[in-house]
Amino acid sequence: MTTLKSKLQADLNAAIKERDELRSSTLRLTLAAIQKEEVAGTSKRELSDDEVQKVIAKEAKKRREAAEAFAQGGRAESAEREKAEGVVLAEYLPKQLSDDELQQLVAQAVEEAKAAGAEGPRAMGQVMKIVNPKVAGLAEGGRVAAAVKKQLAG
Repeated sequence: MTTLKSKLQADLNAAIKERDELRSSTLRLTLAAIQKEEVAGTSKRELSDDEVQKVIAKEAKKRREAAEAFAQGGRAESAEREKAEGVVLAEYLPKQLSDDELQQLVAQAVEEAKAAGAEGPRAMGQVMKIVNPKVAGLAEGGRVAAAVKKQLAG
């Protein structure tokens, strides 16, 4: 078992013993998503910590989107629960890049792309190829794409 997955399992057991319903249900659903990912495909396999982290990030994103949808639908109670579940999952993810840090990385990537001869909005793909490996797991793709568009336009 990977270290992150075993940490999730240990934290789930602790949450059950402490009768922390929110934490235990969130971790249970996350472990189920990890297990589903492990058996997806042609053969069962063990996920690496990076892959487990991607699954957790995907689950956290689902919670964020659900919270927004519930808030727009006027269901504040459900929105608060989804936000709380998102906070629990955020504990297992690396700290996200701030907007300033993201802008710096994007600016460097744009300079690299310009040095390679790519300019203007058509350079979006090349800039994304440069910046994505640098921000993997540290920023959402949508945030990165918006920052790149802004940098290329301005």
